[in-house]
Amino acid sequence: MAKSPSKPLLADEKPLRSRARKPRDPSQPRLPFDPMPDRVESCLALLKPRPPVGPDWLYELKWDGYRIAVHLNNGHVRILTRGGHDWTHRFPGIEDAAKRLGVGTAILDGEAVVLDEEGRPHFGMLQNSLGGRGGKLPAGNAVMYAFDLLYFDGHDIRSLDLMARRYFLQSLSQNEQGAIRLSEAIDGDGRDIFTAACEHGLEGIIAKFRDAPYRSGRFGEWVKVKCTLSDSFIVVGYEHSTVARSGIGSLLLAARKGGDWVYVGSVGTGFNERSAEYLRKTLDRIKRKTPPVKYEGRRKNLVWVQPTLIAEIEYRAWTHDGKLRHASYKGLREVQDNAAVYEIGV
Repeated sequence: MAKSPSKPLLADEKPLRSRARKPRDPSQPRLPFDPMPDRVESCLALLKPRPPVGPDWLYELKWDGYRIAVHLNNGHVRILTRGGHDWTHRFPGIEDAAKRLGVGTAILDGEAVVLDEEGRPHFGMLQNSLGGRGGKLPAGNAVMYAFDLLYFDGHDIRSLDLMARRYFLQSLSQNEQGAIRLSEAIDGDGRDIFTAACEHGLEGIIAKFRDAPYRSGRFGEWVKVKCTLSDSFIVVGYEHSTVARSGIGSLLLAARKGGDWVYVGSVGTGFNERSAEYLRKTLDRIKRKTPPVKYEGRRKNLVWVQPTLIAEIEYRAWTHDGKLRHASYKGLREVQDNAAVYEIGV
C-alpha cells in the first residue's frame, strides 16, 4: 500500500507545504500586457466517489465556504462570487489583504471561509458572519484560501499548466495568519490523503491534474471527493412543532427534475436557536396555501412556502424511494453564489 501522508492536514501542527521554489526573477524580459478580464467563469470540479491516484495529480483540501475571485487592479479590489456578484463590501479583511499582495494586477481564485476553534472551515459560521441569507453584514473574520492564479502582473496565465500557475501564486501568498492564505498542495497517495481528511472532520479533497490549463466549466481536470455528501436543495415548507426550536420540526426539501420540483424528504437536525428563529421568520413571509410539489406523506401541521430558499444539506445516502438519508442542515445558500439546486436525472 502507498505510504500515508507524513504530516497532519490541519493547524495543530505545521501543515504540509508544497516544495519551495525560487522567487520570480525581476530582470526577466517584459512581455506585452494582456487585457485584464472583467470576470472569469470558474473551473469546476467533477464529483467522483474515489480520488484519482498517480504522479500526474496534485491534492488539496476541499474548503467549505463561498467560491470567490479576487480582482486586484493597481490598488482597486473587486471580490466576485461564482455568479459574478460583487461582494467586496462583505469581505473587508480579504479586500485589505489583497491590497498588500505586492503586485499591481492579479486575479486569484479561491474560497472564502470562516474557521472554527479547531481551524476547520464551518459553513454555518460563515453564514452567521454575513448576517444570514440576504444579510448585509461584513464577514471580518472570513479568510480566503487561494488555490489558483489566473492573471498576474499584466499577463493572462490561464493557458499555463497548474504547476506554473501555482509557482506565481506562491510568490503572492501571505503568512498563515493573514486573510489571504495559500491552499497547500499535499504530496502522497490520494486515497490516504482522502482518508486523513475525513478523519479530521473535513469535507473532502480536490484532485487536480498537474499539467492542465485553467478552463472555465467542468471538464474533469479537477475532481472532488467528499467525505459526506452535501448538496443544495430548495425549501418547499416546514413541519410545525410545539416543542422544537422556534416551532420548526423539520424543513421539507425538493430537487429539480426537468422543469418541476420533486419532494426528496425532510431535514430536522443541524439547527441552532439562532438559525431556527431566522428560518421561521423568513419562511412565514413566503407562505402559500398549496404545496409546490407533489406530496403523498401523512404528516400533519405542514406549512408550505414559495420555493425560493436554497438550503445546503449534508446527507449520507439516498433511500430506494428517492429520499435523503440521515440529512443535516448546514445553512442557506445565496442566489448570488450561483448555488445550483440538486438536479435529478430524467
